[in-house]
Amino acid sequence: MIILFICCDCYLQVLRYIAAIRAGLLKPDEPKEEPNFYLLWGNESTSAERHLSYIPAPKPKLPGHEESYNPSPEFIPTQEEINSYQLMDEEDRPKFIPKSISSLRAIPAYENAVKDSFERCLDLYLCPRVRKKRLNIDPESLKPKLPSRRDLRPYPVTCYLEYRGHKGAVMSISVEASGQWIASGSTDGTIRIWEVETGRCLKVWEFGETVRSVSWNPLPELPILAVSVEQDVFLINTGLGNEEVQKKVKELLSLERPTSQVESGDLPSILSWLQDNKYGGLKLRHFKTVASVEWHRKGDYFSTVMPAGESRAILIHRLSDKLTQRLPFKLRGLPVTSVFHPTRSIFFASTKKNVRVYNLQQQKLIKTLETGLREISSIAVHPAGDNIIVGSKEGKLCWFDMDLSSKPFRILKCHPKDINNVAFHRSYPLFASCSDDCTAYVFHGTVYSDLNQNPLIVPLEILRGHTGSNGRGVLDCKFHPRQPWLFTAGADSHIKLYCH
Repeated sequence: MIILFICCDCYLQVLRYIAAIRAGLLKPDEPKEEPNFYLLWGNESTSAERHLSYIPAPKPKLPGHEESYNPSPEFIPTQEEINSYQLMDEEDRPKFIPKSISSLRAIPAYENAVKDSFERCLDLYLCPRVRKKRLNIDPESLKPKLPSRRDLRPYPVTCYLEYRGHKGAVMSISVEASGQWIASGSTDGTIRIWEVETGRCLKVWEFGETVRSVSWNPLPELPILAVSVEQDVFLINTGLGNEEVQKKVKELLSLERPTSQVESGDLPSILSWLQDNKYGGLKLRHFKTVASVEWHRKGDYFSTVMPAGESRAILIHRLSDKLTQRLPFKLRGLPVTSVFHPTRSIFFASTKKNVRVYNLQQQKLIKTLETGLREISSIAVHPAGDNIIVGSKEGKLCWFDMDLSSKPFRILKCHPKDINNVAFHRSYPLFASCSDDCTAYVFHGTVYSDLNQNPLIVPLEILRGHTGSNGRGVLDCKFHPRQPWLFTAGADSHIKLYCH
């Protein structure tokens, strides 16, 4: 056992040092910095490490085999090739023509040496060099995340039934409000009513001229069919329904005396209401060819469009009073089609370039939808009324959100040829377009009640089956009012029903 004897003074001195170190008054010695050795004549660092913006100029291109004084024979052009160089643009013309020289001492001076040096100097001080930061982004992350098509069922996929009987192209089709009957008009001058589930042809009317448009009254208790044939619009009693329905329809389609009175002080010669005994209904004689007929949701008003009618091209008729009034607005363009708002007193009038939205009660223009298309062919309004789709002659389909902007929310280039018609489904989030390329495209379109959320548009299916005739394909398409079914009418005189 070793016993250390420490004097009292040293012991007290050690205690003082310990107390000073604990209090932070006495700090130990810091480690000495090691000397940094470097190469005296070496490069200090790169420009990137020194955070300098200088970027070295790219080095000139090194000469190749064709610039050798004795190149291989395949590099030497013929006289014909040299003459063809003179016909080329100066940018595409080769700057050096290879030649074969017998010896190295016979090489002449380069004739373009000064020119090349001058262009090199121009590139150095006129062409700025910029260091671009490239982002490493996965291209798949840029694609919109769309739901699976399986989650968006049901929608029409396969052809379930064909309706055959027309001898000409089927120009227009319309489905009755209950979904039991479908009407079609053709270039063979006939109108046919078919039973949807069986394909049985119930009735046929012969007009002798091309039927341009057919449209059912939207009320199930009024089985009235509006038909446009050249300058006439016929309101036909289809004979469907019970005795009470037929009694109401006959009273509505009866005319005490022929009238040509038109409201808003217009000339009485533009339209006449006449009783038609041949087809059992009314006839509205217009002064120009009628292209389309559209009903109001209440079934009392309907509009007609005459593309050659100029300022009187669009007329609104009231069936109960047998009156007609001109649209009290200037269209500022050639009209194409028109449609009523599904819930409000708003009227959409489409010209070849834009869609004008009017308030019929206040009689003022609300807004003009700027499509940017070459020529509009058709429009359709969403059942909620705040979104519309526009088809064009160049194969583009525009979706407009009227709460968002007067310009298209989405433009879909889906068809290579003209789009003939577009349609919305009344209850399912579906819309479709048909074209002269003999196809019909089905889309999913969900409109949210939250204004901060954009509509969801998903392509679903391409329906094929029609054959072209005289450059025309599928001329019209309509959805079933209750089922996710789509009807298409083609230039091949057939009507097809596509089911889920």
